[in-house]
Amino acid sequence: MDRLNIIGGAQLNGRIPVSGAKNSALKLMVACLLTDEPITLTNMPSLADTRFLAQLLETLGVEVYWPKGESTCHLNAAELKSTIAPYEQVRKMRASFNVLGPLIARSGHATVSLPGGCAIGARPVDLHLQALQAMGADLKVESGYVKAAAIQGLKGAHIVFSMPSVGATEHAMLTATLAKGETILENAAREPEIEDLADCLNSMGAKVSGAGTSTIRIQGVEKLHGTTHAVMPDRIEAGTYAMAAAAAGGDVTLDGAPVEALGAMIAKLREAGVTVDADEAAHTLRIRRNGTRLKAVSVSTQPHPGFPTDLQAQFMALMSLADGTSIIRETIFENRFMHAPELSRLGADINVRGQEAVVKGVPHLTGAPVMATDLRASVSLVIAGLAAEGETVVNRIYHLDRGFERLETKLNACGANIQRLSGEDE
Repeated sequence: MDRLNIIGGAQLNGRIPVSGAKNSALKLMVACLLTDEPITLTNMPSLADTRFLAQLLETLGVEVYWPKGESTCHLNAAELKSTIAPYEQVRKMRASFNVLGPLIARSGHATVSLPGGCAIGARPVDLHLQALQAMGADLKVESGYVKAAAIQGLKGAHIVFSMPSVGATEHAMLTATLAKGETILENAAREPEIEDLADCLNSMGAKVSGAGTSTIRIQGVEKLHGTTHAVMPDRIEAGTYAMAAAAAGGDVTLDGAPVEALGAMIAKLREAGVTVDADEAAHTLRIRRNGTRLKAVSVSTQPHPGFPTDLQAQFMALMSLADGTSIIRETIFENRFMHAPELSRLGADINVRGQEAVVKGVPHLTGAPVMATDLRASVSLVIAGLAAEGETVVNRIYHLDRGFERLETKLNACGANIQRLSGEDE
């Protein structure tokens, strides 16, 4: 397995381009199943997760043209040769489950594996299934697969989510585009990626309104057509590099940053004493910290527009070096503090109690071997390693490759000292 070798202590100075958003790209790729015309996605991040999904779509009969190293992906689902998404592929990535609704909408039936466990919590798909059933899908779960049919076609429905689930909101939105009549989604998630998906669907001829608010309306249409759509920039990647610059110190500008989507994070960085220059018009975020010690800041993760759960681990790494004590509260996932013991190996003082972590800032961290447990946890260890004295080795970085494109290349261009070692490099 690959690992990262980080020599910490160097400040970061320079510019980092922000890639397309993984969480948006995955659902945009699935949208190709709703039409028999070609879809072209630009600003596509080449990640383990997006490549996995491309393989699954090919299994279903989608023609995928996406040369390695290119950021434009061509998808053509002119003819679907299968409506079965097997466990071997769906288990690799939860977002694959979102092919279920579009397959039912397009073909009238589908068999899709349940996504299985996830390191950061249960993350059940019951809200997804309830939404599809409300639209008239006949579902049964058998041997770990959801078998679904809607022989008479899907119909619009009034769906009230018990919680604002991003995945369920997007899944219902995708499916409802081809349902007969109007679908209303209440207590819908409000994340920017949902607006991006709505923009793409509307450019395909869908009638989606209200994305970005808690009530989304979808007027079903008979047919969708092809389109070209640029994937929005990744706010989690931008936030991660902002915190890396804040932890290591220096002066870093993030180019192509979705500034308007990062309000909660920017406010917390400023509270911690980091200088943040946010230019919404130019899509740049400049992060500066030179010499001054960070101030301790408490945070509670919330659905958008609150502080994102996907930046919680990174913020904990940052607060481990702050002056004072921070309380970090995780309200979205029940098992998302697995990075805490690994940060402690670097000298952080973190006490986890249920859904809360008490972080007492220390003057400095010291390099050590650590283990990545999930995507966001792994990058929190990179941030800590950049700020630590000496050498940090981050093992199991296949998690990192799921969500960060050319991470070490981007950071090294700003003065970091990160080397990727393969399993053979002993």
